[in-house]
Amino acid sequence: MSVESLFPRLEPLLPSVGKPIQYVGGELNATVKDWDEATVRWALMYPDAYEVGLPNQGVQILYEVLNERDWILAERTYAVLADMEALMREHGIGQFTVDAHRPVKAFDLLGVSFSTELGYTNLLTALDLAGIPLHAVDRGDDDPIVLAGGHSAFNPEPVADFIDAAVLGDGEEVVLAISDLVREWKEEGRPGGRAEVLRRLAVSGGVYVPQLYDVTYLDDGRIGHVVPNTPGVPHRVTKHTLMDLDAWPYPKNPLVPLAETVHERYSVEIFRGCTRGCRFCQAGMITRPVRERSIETIGAMVANGLEKSGYEEVGLLSLSSADHTEIGDVAKQLGDRYEGTNTSLSLPSTRVDAFNITLANEFSRNGRRSGLTFAPEGGSERLRKVINKAVSEDDLIRTVAAAYSHGWRQVKLYFMCGLPTETDEDVLQIGDLAKRVIDVGREVSGRRDIRCTVSIGGFVPKPHTPFQWAEQLDHETTDDRLRQLRASVQSDKRYGKAIGFRYHDGKPGIVEGLLSRGDRRVGKVVEAVWRDGGRFDGWSEHFSYDRWAEQAALALEGTGVDLDWFTTRAREYDEVLPWDHLDSGLDKDWLWEDWLDALDPEALEVEDCRWTPCYDCGVCPQMGTDIQIGPTGKTLIPLTVV
Repeated sequence: MSVESLFPRLEPLLPSVGKPIQYVGGELNATVKDWDEATVRWALMYPDAYEVGLPNQGVQILYEVLNERDWILAERTYAVLADMEALMREHGIGQFTVDAHRPVKAFDLLGVSFSTELGYTNLLTALDLAGIPLHAVDRGDDDPIVLAGGHSAFNPEPVADFIDAAVLGDGEEVVLAISDLVREWKEEGRPGGRAEVLRRLAVSGGVYVPQLYDVTYLDDGRIGHVVPNTPGVPHRVTKHTLMDLDAWPYPKNPLVPLAETVHERYSVEIFRGCTRGCRFCQAGMITRPVRERSIETIGAMVANGLEKSGYEEVGLLSLSSADHTEIGDVAKQLGDRYEGTNTSLSLPSTRVDAFNITLANEFSRNGRRSGLTFAPEGGSERLRKVINKAVSEDDLIRTVAAAYSHGWRQVKLYFMCGLPTETDEDVLQIGDLAKRVIDVGREVSGRRDIRCTVSIGGFVPKPHTPFQWAEQLDHETTDDRLRQLRASVQSDKRYGKAIGFRYHDGKPGIVEGLLSRGDRRVGKVVEAVWRDGGRFDGWSEHFSYDRWAEQAALALEGTGVDLDWFTTRAREYDEVLPWDHLDSGLDKDWLWEDWLDALDPEALEVEDCRWTPCYDCGVCPQMGTDIQIGPTGKTLIPLTVV
């Protein structure tokens, strides 16, 4: 049966909320399909506000891939802000999609993309507003299958109670496979109900269904075993890897918001994966191997995206965009094509050793010269060796000297605090490095208006990285080190106004650490925090460490584990980690050896395996994949100026 739009009931409420336009829909390139013409219906959620969620590349790609099939309908939903939540509860209006304002509860599948664990409480709000039981075991045949994806899905155990299934890795192909399976089940008359479709998803080997695995615990609180409880369900669930990105040039029709969002640009992912081997970086580890888009496909995507969207900025995105084997040609030829137009090109944060002035000049041809961002990550060379970020202080100084001498006035440096083996002195060296940057900038430019912004994030150990065994630094020590650093710079009048600092205190990182490496017992904490009013925990104005600490103490009482056990405790090799049954392709022994190398001052740097013999991390042979890089020798067509 057709599902009616909730908009007639919703529209009268909009004048009473802030930013009502985020709930209206109707964006350029949005898709609204006939409900009755579709066999399988997806609601796709990014669990944050519209302004944060709409630009998300992952959701936009899946939205388009699914809607290209005439038998699939896909719509989007986002987390509603507190004022709208209150009105929806008062008037009995359920969680809705922004495309056709249909109730989320009516869809077959609710796909939630988690790029950060701090969106977990927003999922519970959406489920509750939709009228979907919070706990997967309580759902009936008429409730959607709640499916998690994104980087946080590589350890979905903290939300295992609330999701029906999780998918690891790239989503483009697997969402179609899931849709096929659900269509077949529906056409057969839904045999076995909800339990049977979940079983079919699980035995496919590519979808993790937490209900079909039992977890036991040892007396000391550690996990004993995670084993399937249903015949045919695999002991380990493997990630999905999309090969040949050229065959999937999405988004072809980028969504253009009516409201202001955090990014106002057309983004092209120029390659996926990274093998630089930074030990803290979950994204680099779980997205292996490197797969580049060809220069031809990049050029075609840029031209099409600009035409379809009207945007004037193009972001060339990846984990380390300047590492694309043809980035120089891409920059020059796109620069040639769009010179004299209003179109500007940008790269995200750039590795110091991949940056050059020629490249930077290509990206600022049309007069838009923004600040440059580099990420040394560690304050001292010793610490950068620990994290396998082989960037020397001299490398950085040479790079910023070149930038300042060519007209740049602003440089941003990104570091982390709380890395394994870190000392107070390592953090204080961040200030020394920033002072050297200002000194060299003033020297080579002959100017005094040189600026350097130091941005510092708290380190959180992540699953599927060599640092997954590391103890997390407590928030008190983190805050003390950051206070020392700020005081050491601001006390020197030569630099106080030239060096800016941006950082959060250590408390949000502790909560992120709990959710990153937690097991199923943490689900009770998430629910307790949500019931106590927790919403939008990724926003500093809404985050409450005290709430998380208090609810964790209550929810974990009697379990033998607590907040510190999940965060500031080091793990040993033989401990069963909550995600060991989820296969990212990385060999656990290789990760452990890399962890030991991080602690060994004599160990050699692990180089990028794109240019060296294989380091045997396990991904390529185990996943049946391989590194795909250029150069292709091809050029952009046409090369004439637009």
